[in-house]
Amino acid sequence: MNSEQQLASKLKNLRLNKGLSIAELAQRTTISRATISRIENAEVSPTAHVLASLCASLGLSISALMSMVENNSAALIKQSQQLQWKDEHSGFTRRCVSPPHLEYRAEVINCTLPASTEIIYEFHSSIVQEHHLVMLSGQLELQIANSTYHLNAGDCLRYRLQSGSRFKTDEAQGAEYLLVLVQG
Repeated sequence: MNSEQQLASKLKNLRLNKGLSIAELAQRTTISRATISRIENAEVSPTAHVLASLCASLGLSISALMSMVENNSAALIKQSQQLQWKDEHSGFTRRCVSPPHLEYRAEVINCTLPASTEIIYEFHSSIVQEHHLVMLSGQLELQIANSTYHLNAGDCLRYRLQSGSRFKTDEAQGAEYLLVLVQG
């Protein structure tokens, strides 16, 4: 089973374990029943926005979902072993460099956002999470609550996520960055 099929299976199992029908999940997320069904059957891959909405409605973060799919407890994680997910709609890629694990409080994610891309994440969690975003290349505009930050290669932004966020690249270039998420 490939990673897309594993993701689809895990989403379906999480929904069923919560005792939710597809219709109930659709109502909670405003994602159509047909789209949820197609995602759960691995017919389509969810966009970053849709995946975030599904995870929030199921009571977990995207990182927690990805760790369930990968479940790698090795000390050394070769790049070829790192789970990568791509939003086919926006071109956004997310690679779990150091996935979440029960023995560690931090995880590292490598993100690539193409030029002229905007992703908006709604905030659906009561858990405040510490983030450290390290720009590797390009430029990124990041809006968190009422603050907007303009980041260039080499910049680092530290924040506690307790509201929605918006990631946006300009028309000329995309952005590659590391996102370090710290639990607790």
